[in-house]
Amino acid sequence: MPAKSHPFESRRRARRRLVQALYQWQITGYPAATIIEQFLEEQDWAGADQDYFSLLLSEVIDNSRHIDSSLQTFLDRPLQQVDLTELAILRLAATELIMHPEIPYRVVLDEAVELAKRFGAEQGHGFVNGVLDPATREWRAAEFEPAAD
Repeated sequence: MPAKSHPFESRRRARRRLVQALYQWQITGYPAATIIEQFLEEQDWAGADQDYFSLLLSEVIDNSRHIDSSLQTFLDRPLQQVDLTELAILRLAATELIMHPEIPYRVVLDEAVELAKRFGAEQGHGFVNGVLDPATREWRAAEFEPAAD
């Protein structure tokens, strides 16, 4: 009997494809619909959340100016100097943090760091964490406040 997959695994798999799709968008500038169509045709979607992939890719691209200006505050260099893989991960995580408060910030941070370990440069995960940690404390400040007794 095959092992049961973790309930969050389908989104984890979607995020992996999102990093690749965002990387493609950053290089080509293709519209979200074109990239979504290509990925849905060419990728293995077994166990991956296609709807979440499509939603998030569209949100990142449609809101890229807002996402980028929000990220820039926490970067130690211009956005154009950030490695494209790490930038894709930062944009993905920022979109989840800003537009999806139903996803716990710890999940977003953990997933971003894991994606950076998997796809980024050798110390990319440290950079991603260093940008997202203070951003999260600002964007999700209520989640850091102590609970009232």
